Amino acid sequence: MQYLGIQPKRPKIAVFDFTGCEGCELQLANKEETLVDFLAAVEVVAFREVMTDAGDDYEIALIEGAISRADEEALLRQIRDRAGVVVALGTCACYGGVNRLKNTFDLGEANREVYGDKPKETSEVRAVGDVVEVDLAIPGCPVNKAEVERIVQHVVLDVAFSFPAYPVCVECKQRFNICLVDRGQLCLGPIVQAGCDAPCPTGGRGCWGCRGPARDANVPEYLSALKEKGFGEDEVRERLGFFGAFEGAVG
Repeated sequence: MQYLGIQPKRPKIAVFDFTGCEGCELQLANKEETLVDFLAAVEVVAFREVMTDAGDDYEIALIEGAISRADEEALLRQIRDRAGVVVALGTCACYGGVNRLKNTFDLGEANREVYGDKPKETSEVRAVGDVVEVDLAIPGCPVNKAEVERIVQHVVLDVAFSFPAYPVCVECKQRFNICLVDRGQLCLGPIVQAGCDAPCPTGGRGCWGCRGPARDANVPEYLSALKEKGFGEDEVRERLGFFGAFEGAVG
């Protein structure tokens, strides 16, 4: 693809999956109407989900999933050494995700309960950024494909991009949704970073906070407001801890 006779540089990208469901990778392969343009902008050299080739000459590494074993940590460090840019792709990579819930259990006891006398290697779940330096983090469970495409444009073509400073609640209002909190349903939309276009509240389910805290989110004040509306402390804390994205944001 040339413009004015100039062939733009297509960065070599590799996609890796660790502890996760691989749903964020499927987002990259989905949305067929833009897939051709997406692939024209980059050169994919490794992507187990969609191709059999696996080259190790890449400039950008997209990492999906959390880190939960020693061999994953070792591989991640190798990827970090090879890649010029490491991108944490999705909530598991950014925060640990749903997998982080296992950190609340005695892993040795749980391992024996599930696997008996043949325990599996396991360790506490960590986000990618807890193990190696991350250059860019794209949250979401799964990631928003349109947002990923805008970020690729930013990296490849230097098109301006920034994550929204406002919360999901703003996007929800833009879609003319009736507030779920006013209807008695717990929702974290007012304190969660926007960028997903509020699919969960639009579908009738309160936001679970997979994208992490919005910039300058007043978490204590909102928790106080939820308490006044009758939501129990245990229920709210369970919601905040589900993806691990609010760890450290709540006392």
